[in-house]
Amino acid sequence: MEFLEKIVGTINDYLSGYILVFLLVGVGLYYSIKTRFVQVRCLGEGFKRVFKKSDKGEKKGLSSFQALATAVAAQVGTGNIVGACGAILIGGPGAIFWMWIIAFLGMATNYGEAVLAQKTKIIDEAGEVHGGPVYYIKKAFTGKFGKALAGFFAVAITIALGFIGAMVQSNSITSNIAGVFESFGTDISSFTWIIGILLALLTGVIVIGGVKRIASVTEKLVPVMAILYIVGGLLVLCVNIKNIPGAFGMIFKYAFVPNAIIGGGIGSALVKAIQKGAQRGLFSNEAGMGSTPHAHAQADVKDPHEQGVVAMVGVFIDTFIVLTLTALIVLCTLYAPDGPFAGIVGSADASFSAQAGELSFTDGNMVQRAFQMTFTTIFGGNSAVGNAVGSIFVAVCLFFFAFSTIISWNFFGKINFNYLFGKKATIAYSAIAIVCVFLGSIGSNGLVWGLSDMFNNLMVIPNVIALFAIGSMVFEKFDKKKEIVAEGSLDTEK
Repeated sequence: MEFLEKIVGTINDYLSGYILVFLLVGVGLYYSIKTRFVQVRCLGEGFKRVFKKSDKGEKKGLSSFQALATAVAAQVGTGNIVGACGAILIGGPGAIFWMWIIAFLGMATNYGEAVLAQKTKIIDEAGEVHGGPVYYIKKAFTGKFGKALAGFFAVAITIALGFIGAMVQSNSITSNIAGVFESFGTDISSFTWIIGILLALLTGVIVIGGVKRIASVTEKLVPVMAILYIVGGLLVLCVNIKNIPGAFGMIFKYAFVPNAIIGGGIGSALVKAIQKGAQRGLFSNEAGMGSTPHAHAQADVKDPHEQGVVAMVGVFIDTFIVLTLTALIVLCTLYAPDGPFAGIVGSADASFSAQAGELSFTDGNMVQRAFQMTFTTIFGGNSAVGNAVGSIFVAVCLFFFAFSTIISWNFFGKINFNYLFGKKATIAYSAIAIVCVFLGSIGSNGLVWGLSDMFNNLMVIPNVIALFAIGSMVFEKFDKKKEIVAEGSLDTEK
């Protein structure tokens, strides 16, 4: 197991650290330039369309809001907490700046994915919508090569999201619930199977109901989980308001001189900051991964552009709101002048990762410690109450984040499993996925997490290749020189 884990880790280092960074940054730049930076000109239109009702009564799919909620449920997950902390832990606060850059480019990529998903989707005899990368990959490459590439993507995403991904997310839920009980001195490690059964049953009730039930759950769950985390995060920032300017200052300063906080030479430190910011950013907002197009294909819209601009809103919410809030929470508390890492900020030979290890900080508990410190302050220095409230709050947020990701990823995986084996295979897929939710709750290891990352990485390759090959279908509106009117609409021709 250790040998396999090391091999998988090496593969992931090369894929996510080098190959995928260049591929996804490249496709983001390509779509940004060819669409004349649609993420700037049409973001306002995207927010307007999120809440616009379908003119066609939503008979053949979901509303734009339901599709966005399903996509955001997948995008906003534990990665927004652990991912941001991991980027800071290894790449320094400056890694957040590079995550913003990646998200900015990723908005154009996500626009293209949604437009292509809309243009290539099919509606079967029963009125069900089928769409996603497998369909535009086959459109981009006809013949055996296209089928092979689409099949490779379908296998990778089914394993990455539908099966192993479910295990990873349910393990995160169980671990955090167990952590809350441990903060009260109670060990429930022998009873995690009960949590697993409850999670499996809850997942089964939702996903077996089909896309309409999934959308119905996500459109209610996503706003609740977002508001809960944002309100809690703003409370932390209010308590530590004097540290906010310094937090932003660190993000911008250490984006270009990261060696002052993560050690090493300026060249190697800058590469690490950019690489870690790109790596974590790409898999936080999922732009270019090929996951969210499955949700956007379900939207019932007149013009693919309409869902394309809505898709950009998902990346914006994921990175510029939720992930940025996480970063500020950590920097305003742990990095504050009176925080545990105050002594290493600005030190030429600093190594935040090493210092964090010595103080038992990991990317998984940094936000929890930040909330614990804040609630301890609120409760007049009572660390026992503050730690308990902080642990419970973070555990509840992580439950919402992880569970919403499970049900959205399950839907994405099912679409591809059905593509591979036919609609009759739905029952088999659901049974395997639900078992995986249970298995993840009762135990996990580094190999499972590594395999999840590896298949996440692998599914990007065929998706990005297709995005480059079939981009002309996205750029048609822009190539025809249709001008953008004040509201950002593409309906008026010169």
